[in-house]
Amino acid sequence: MSLTDYFARKPQFEIFPLETSDLGQAAAIHRLGFKRCWSDGELHALLAQSTVFGFIARQSNAVSRPLTGGFVLFRIAGGEAEILTICVDPRFSRLGLGWRLMRAAIRETRDQAAEAMFLEVDETNLAAVGLYRKLAFAKVGERQAYYQDESGKRTSALVMRLDLG
Repeated sequence: MSLTDYFARKPQFEIFPLETSDLGQAAAIHRLGFKRCWSDGELHALLAQSTVFGFIARQSNAVSRPLTGGFVLFRIAGGEAEILTICVDPRFSRLGLGWRLMRAAIRETRDQAAEAMFLEVDETNLAAVGLYRKLAFAKVGERQAYYQDESGKRTSALVMRLDLG
């Protein structure tokens, strides 16, 4: 492989458990994906809870400092799980990172004997809705006018569920 080919290759990512040392990078990615983003302090407060877990996609073929491609944060309690947030750096969209992060969360949820996983998603986020449907989530409810965009237009949150039994 030539030096040019080496530096031109696409980043490859591995999924790791989210740790407190990752939360600065996670917050930076969250700022890219959400208008109302969470700070590293807010993420830290969540991850400090014994029922909250997360995974991070970290570049595995980095020359120097590995890039962070995305993360997922979820809660497991009372036999159910809830996706609190998931975000992929826009530079790495369409590489399957959302799928892989969600699969890691689903696997951990099953390992902890939860029977269902829930999430809420803006009805206009078609990429996310499509991902969740591919993962077999089904719409079980809707929160009317839950989100508001920059222009003031309100959109609904779809409540989706995945049966894990």
